[in-house]
Amino acid sequence: MAPEHDEENMDWLEAELADTLDEDYELEMSEPALSLEIRRIYRQMHPPTIPRAEYFRQLLTLQSELIKLQDWVSYTKSKIVVIFEGRDSAGKGGVIKRITQRLNPRVARVVALPAPNDREKTQWYFQRYVPHLPAGGEIVLFDRSWYNRAGVERVMGFASEDEVEQFFRDVPEFERMLVRSGIILIKYWFSITDEEQQLRFLMRIHDPLKQWKLSPMDLQSRVRWEDYTKAKEEMFARTNISEAPWYIVEGNDKKRARLNCMDHFLQQIPYTDVPHEEVSLPDRVFNPDYERKVLPHELYVPQKY
Repeated sequence: MAPEHDEENMDWLEAELADTLDEDYELEMSEPALSLEIRRIYRQMHPPTIPRAEYFRQLLTLQSELIKLQDWVSYTKSKIVVIFEGRDSAGKGGVIKRITQRLNPRVARVVALPAPNDREKTQWYFQRYVPHLPAGGEIVLFDRSWYNRAGVERVMGFASEDEVEQFFRDVPEFERMLVRSGIILIKYWFSITDEEQQLRFLMRIHDPLKQWKLSPMDLQSRVRWEDYTKAKEEMFARTNISEAPWYIVEGNDKKRARLNCMDHFLQQIPYTDVPHEEVSLPDRVFNPDYERKVLPHELYVPQKY
């Protein structure tokens, strides 16, 4: 690559880095309600993480590769499903946000289904997930998935032991069917320690901007930590198939978890550069007889800032 192109790429990277740093500062400034004691405990329990500037450089590099992946998926009509499971507050949402942040939502979409309604409870268990599977040229990220049955439904008593056993018998074949149909299926489990989850829950309780993230089910996950651990261990033992193995993401350090997961995801896909038509901006057509109309003042949003 020519030196001037390298310089142009660096200019772009610096501009993106500055913009993203501004967003990060804005997020930090939006947490004034956290008590000084919670902040002190958090800093005490966490060793220094990746420096902010280095983290964003790596993040932007990975996101640029994700755009290449997106182009390859669209060009080859590939189908990708990524499942995100794990402990509550383990960082799944943060990773999903960074993966999709710069992608086309028509290509990469997130599926986060609510609890099943009365009709869905009578369906074949996998039925409500099937309509959300990708067509050619699509990436689907499941924020929770059919593995709800092996986790929260089992631990909280929403599914009987017979239903759980049926799930364990069915899910390996269901996933093999997906793979045989041409879907690339990748499964991530986000793991954090007991102490880290306790701390993150406390931070959410004391932060009014994050309290919505705490559901009654989340609070029960603290009470039933050991039950969830046993359920996870059996789930791994019975659903870790060669066609779609589980990958564990260590989530105590959020920044490292995001970078590690994104990098690993990219390594699982055999994407390559694809042809692109050169894009050029066409000339604007000027009509000397056209006069722009003045719109009523009340249509405009007031400029308060």
